[in-house]
Amino acid sequence: MSMKNAAYKKFKDISREEHISPGTALCTGCGGLLALRLAYKVLGENVVIVNAAGCFTLLSVYPYSPFSSSWMYTAMACAPAGAQGIRDALDILIKKGKLKSEENLKVVVLTGDGAANDIGLQSTSAAIYRGLDFYYFCYDNEAYSNTGFQMSSATPYGSRTATSLPGEINPQGTVQRKKDLFEIWRAHKPPYLATVSPSHPVDLSNKFEKASKFEGPKLFIALSPCPPGWSFDASNSVNIARLAVQTGIWPLKEAVYGEVKHTVIPKFKPVEEYLRTQNRYDHLFNPVKQVDVIDNIKKDVEQYWERYLDS
Repeated sequence: MSMKNAAYKKFKDISREEHISPGTALCTGCGGLLALRLAYKVLGENVVIVNAAGCFTLLSVYPYSPFSSSWMYTAMACAPAGAQGIRDALDILIKKGKLKSEENLKVVVLTGDGAANDIGLQSTSAAIYRGLDFYYFCYDNEAYSNTGFQMSSATPYGSRTATSLPGEINPQGTVQRKKDLFEIWRAHKPPYLATVSPSHPVDLSNKFEKASKFEGPKLFIALSPCPPGWSFDASNSVNIARLAVQTGIWPLKEAVYGEVKHTVIPKFKPVEEYLRTQNRYDHLFNPVKQVDVIDNIKKDVEQYWERYLDS
């Protein structure tokens, strides 16, 4: 979406209305919560959230809820299946005239990267295959954070988690590369998918607005800086998310029926500026700088952008 045709051209265009009350039980500085708040401003209150078990389970703890809309909790593996049941029920009620079309609800699956990439991938793939009309919001904090920050398949190479600690055998910490959820979804050929960041609220808002024009599965992967898991001061969440974009580590992009477009082209700050902001990468610099590991991270970023810029 070009800025000429964008619904949101500057920060002041974003609604001041809030659909998530403050004072939740989530960690201070949670990047995922900020991204969800921004998304909610576009989606409005006519939403039903289907929440897979994870960090955001703490948002709505019976009998209290911070949402201005409906919410349903499911196990990690089955949120898309729950979304299917709700969507079918709404469609049947509308067809029978028991629910006015203007009272229809947007169905949103809310999930962490662990359920999105691992435990819930089977039911998600099935829902996309069926063409379920839903939004899929993945807050990607790159680990199983609510249970102690264990490694997930979204954990980046070279970082430290509770289950991929740097040591004599693997001094770099996490050996595996991060799974590409964007491309996994794109292979299913849904109408719309995007990556977003809380550091770029206008970009995020325009993507949710654009997605609302499509019927079918719609994916949003939100980079979600995690102060306790990534080990940084909570006041730095947005700055770290911005650095991820500026260094090229977190590409902001969208795909409409499979055609990919990058919505922000960074100026490519040094990758080390991003790595040094978080203690989960501290072992790459202390007590000895692991030049080979840092170079591998740089190479991965460079190769990604070479593929795009040369195409």
